Amino acid sequence: MPADKIQVKTPIVDMDGDEMTRIIWKLIKDKLIFPYLDIKLDYYDLGIENRDFTNDKVTVDSALATKKYGVAVKCATITPDEARVKEFGLKKMWMSPNGTIRNILGGTIFREPIVINNIPRIIPHWEKPIVIGRHAFGDQYQCTNIVTPDCGGDLTLTFNPSDGGKKIEIPVYHFDGKGCSLVMYNTAKSILGFAKASFKMALSRNMPLYLATKNTILKKYDGLFKDIFQNMYEGEYKEKFKQAGIWYEHRLIDDMWHR
Repeated sequence: MPADKIQVKTPIVDMDGDEMTRIIWKLIKDKLIFPYLDIKLDYYDLGIENRDFTNDKVTVDSALATKKYGVAVKCATITPDEARVKEFGLKKMWMSPNGTIRNILGGTIFREPIVINNIPRIIPHWEKPIVIGRHAFGDQYQCTNIVTPDCGGDLTLTFNPSDGGKKIEIPVYHFDGKGCSLVMYNTAKSILGFAKASFKMALSRNMPLYLATKNTILKKYDGLFKDIFQNMYEGEYKEKFKQAGIWYEHRLIDDMWHR
């Protein structure tokens, strides 16, 4: 064991999780972290029982702490369904903690393979793994969804402008019986942040950037993503990408999958 531990200046937010992750994470800390690092952990128990006890305030607090310190480790957590609500005797079916944290932090989630030369890979000759960037705000994680009653009825989308402008009402569907519906959202500000993070990541890795959407179906929703990315590329990054020998393209998600 080293005589002098490595000093870590910035506290790290420690988001504990559920079930076996709690046990494994404790073993990792006790055997691989604490003996070698002099580190302060800002601890939050995101186990389902504590989230229920605090009315999910602990999740919000952990996200705010992450904004403060800039770094966190989060364990896997349970997003309860009907069975879990009954199993743990929960007050309600709490939302995904990941969704709550992402909405507070904003930004983009990047998933990148860890390539180590002495660990065999499933695809041995894959020397340039792809990096997946995912928007971390709104969408299905913060959607409002309902099951409509057996009697049926009319579903309408309503928007009330904050400037006092004319209310927008769009008929969505007439239900003859029981059904379901969801409404989700995003903001131009958040999409701009997603685009900037993606372009900066591509430049830092010297990798081409592809945006994959289903704008042929979601003409307005995915269309806004497409337009914002294209405008930012033309206005800020086209020349930088050219100098780096990389490129940006938008593709349908079906086409991107096949490639």
